[in-house]
Amino acid sequence: YRRQRVTVSETRPVTVHIGERRKPQPNGQPGYLRIDSVHQGDLDGIKGLYLINAIDEVTQIQFIAAVERISEHFLLPILERLIHAFPFAIRGFHADNGSEYINHRVAQLLTKLHVAEFTKSRARRSNDNALVESKNGSIVRKHLGYSHIPGRYASQVNDFTLNVLSPYLNFHRPCF
Repeated sequence: YRRQRVTVSETRPVTVHIGERRKPQPNGQPGYLRIDSVHQGDLDGIKGLYLINAIDEVTQIQFIAAVERISEHFLLPILERLIHAFPFAIRGFHADNGSEYINHRVAQLLTKLHVAEFTKSRARRSNDNALVESKNGSIVRKHLGYSHIPGRYASQVNDFTLNVLSPYLNFHRPCF
């Protein structure tokens, strides 16, 4: 049966020529962001909101924002707001291989904002984005929990995360 009926074909990997597949090298300079998304779960068919966690690799200044959905319509304005929130020029942007960040619209936004480096995680290198993944657990989940937050509350959560939580997180960070 297997010889006659089953056809096995290997999947071809999709090559996306957006971003360079390497670990960023900040060389002690601030301005190299690590970014990741945290989903607040679904409940009874209602989608939860997404939290965007952006951290500078050197100073570890961190800003968290919320979006209703992970589409370009919601994500691009928040990314621009997060990049402008940092007190220094952003030189690099590093994301995992998620399609929410590795796309042409985000690449155009980073070009418009004069971000020089756009990097993405390498295959089988789980430590490339370890800083932001650890902050997802120790900061985001600690303060906002694991429970479902409906997407319609994204603006209220965004007000809290950008105006209260992020200044609280960065209060004792060194100022260079």
